[in-house]
Amino acid sequence: MIKPISHICRILFVFVWIFAIVRAEEPKPLFKELMGINGHTVQFKPEFYKAVCRLVRDYHPVEWDLGKDSDFTTTFPLARNRVDWNSVYGSWKKSGFVTDACLMFETIKQDKWKDIPRDARAYGLAFAKFCGPSSATPLVSSVEIGNEPGSFDDTAYRAMFEAMARGVREGDPKLTIATCAVTLGKSHKYAKSVTCFEGLSELYDAINIHDYAEAEPWPTWRRSNPEDPSLRYLKDITDAAAWRDKNAPGKPLWVTEFGYDASTKPAPKTGDFAKWEGSTETHQAQWLVRSFLVFSKLPLARAYIYFFNDNDEPHLHGSSGLTRNFKPKPAFYAVAHLYATLGEYRYSRTLLEETNGTYAYEFVKDGDAAKRIWAVWSATKSERSAPVSLPLNGAAAVKAERMPMSENAAEAMEIKKSAEAIEVLAGEEPVYVWVEGK
Repeated sequence: MIKPISHICRILFVFVWIFAIVRAEEPKPLFKELMGINGHTVQFKPEFYKAVCRLVRDYHPVEWDLGKDSDFTTTFPLARNRVDWNSVYGSWKKSGFVTDACLMFETIKQDKWKDIPRDARAYGLAFAKFCGPSSATPLVSSVEIGNEPGSFDDTAYRAMFEAMARGVREGDPKLTIATCAVTLGKSHKYAKSVTCFEGLSELYDAINIHDYAEAEPWPTWRRSNPEDPSLRYLKDITDAAAWRDKNAPGKPLWVTEFGYDASTKPAPKTGDFAKWEGSTETHQAQWLVRSFLVFSKLPLARAYIYFFNDNDEPHLHGSSGLTRNFKPKPAFYAVAHLYATLGEYRYSRTLLEETNGTYAYEFVKDGDAAKRIWAVWSATKSERSAPVSLPLNGAAAVKAERMPMSENAAEAMEIKKSAEAIEVLAGEEPVYVWVEGK
């Protein structure tokens, strides 16, 4: 005989059901909460790059603080090489940035750490006490324990992660801890398997992946548009989110690296990058902006562009900057316009979505649902003459403008209106339409 379900079980069932509904209805992040950039220590110019976002990720070299001696007693705010972290991170904070420090311990080789559990914990404790949110100098809001620590075997990485995370927790419980770049499969050179974190969920607050729109691997590393259905680009995010929901519910998912190379130089004639294929500057600008747009509807909390600046080197990751030698590329202007346009808005709904075709998303202003912006673009049609019709449903279209590619003001676009719909011309550069009313 099957016994009736207990009162306690009923309560638990209702709780889980309500929790699931609440999670399903959680709002997407505002664009200003989604958009980030990868900087690097003393090279990053916060006043200059604040035009594109307010989240910045630093590749923080642990070796700068410890030298080659893993048991060195840190001297924060000064690194052992005398870099003043108060000056570095203080200038970022002054410019309005929220800083994520990726603690890169990997440059001290695995066999050179004298005692990983002891030394990693001491370092995490000291770093968190120095600059965590509860410190006298609250300069850093989150840390990642390792970037792409493939040079450490899984056992050593797990020991490093657990020890450093426990030190961070002790030093400042308010400091958010993220994993290194992870993969759902086996560990490899650029990511650690999620199995490295089994049983350690209380020691991390966010899950971190690196995601590049790679259409071909070595030797070309050719990348494609973000909507390309042949890529794993968006699927890697949804797969990671599904793993998160099952194994670490409630923890945010971050993409801490994504981007596109765009050099003015041809690939070298010989060597590892002889067959490397970069993107055009135009595609870099279009695809970065459209990556943010398609990311905005996914279960993703943050996305950081790689990279802030480059020296125009024609190889993998050698020309991914929004600037070249600190002079803006078209991507800088396009991303800055996106941030200024949608910073106070969040993804609301999909108006139109054709696989690798035409897309139209609606974004709603924070605190004022009557104010909306529609982003409209084509994934593959480069010409600016593809008409897109969208129903108004009683709303009013106020203005429209195309994503800029230079310091000039965004181009105003004609809106053809009827009683029930509007028509705009859309191509690979998104058009933004301001809409008001119900």
